[in-house]
Amino acid sequence: MFAALSAGHRNCLPPPQPTSHTAGAVARELARTPSDPGTATEWAENLCTSSTSLRRAFRAETGMAFSEWRTRLRLNHSLSLLEQGQLVSTVAARVGFVSTNGYILAFRRHFGQTPGAYVRSSLDRSA
Repeated sequence: MFAALSAGHRNCLPPPQPTSHTAGAVARELARTPSDPGTATEWAENLCTSSTSLRRAFRAETGMAFSEWRTRLRLNHSLSLLEQGQLVSTVAARVGFVSTNGYILAFRRHFGQTPGAYVRSSLDRSA
């Protein structure tokens, strides 16, 4: 599932897939809809478990906190949107970031460059 997100993206950092039923269900749904704003607490309530259990499962099974895992998923999803020529502000909103600045900061932290620089380097590679 996550391999599809990373196809063709040299910078993609696919998040590890959780293995338990509960965390796996959340991961699959978020892969389908990365912009889903649900918190770990809301996801846990919907799945009749505690938020502590869900957070522990993500940490134990992926080595990442739930929020970190979701951010990485969103950033990976944003790569294809950027390559489609969508504006950075549009991409930020489509993948679930509250602000464009927050998206740019997270993108730079994970990929070592801004989304604009990523687009420019992608265009240079394809030219």
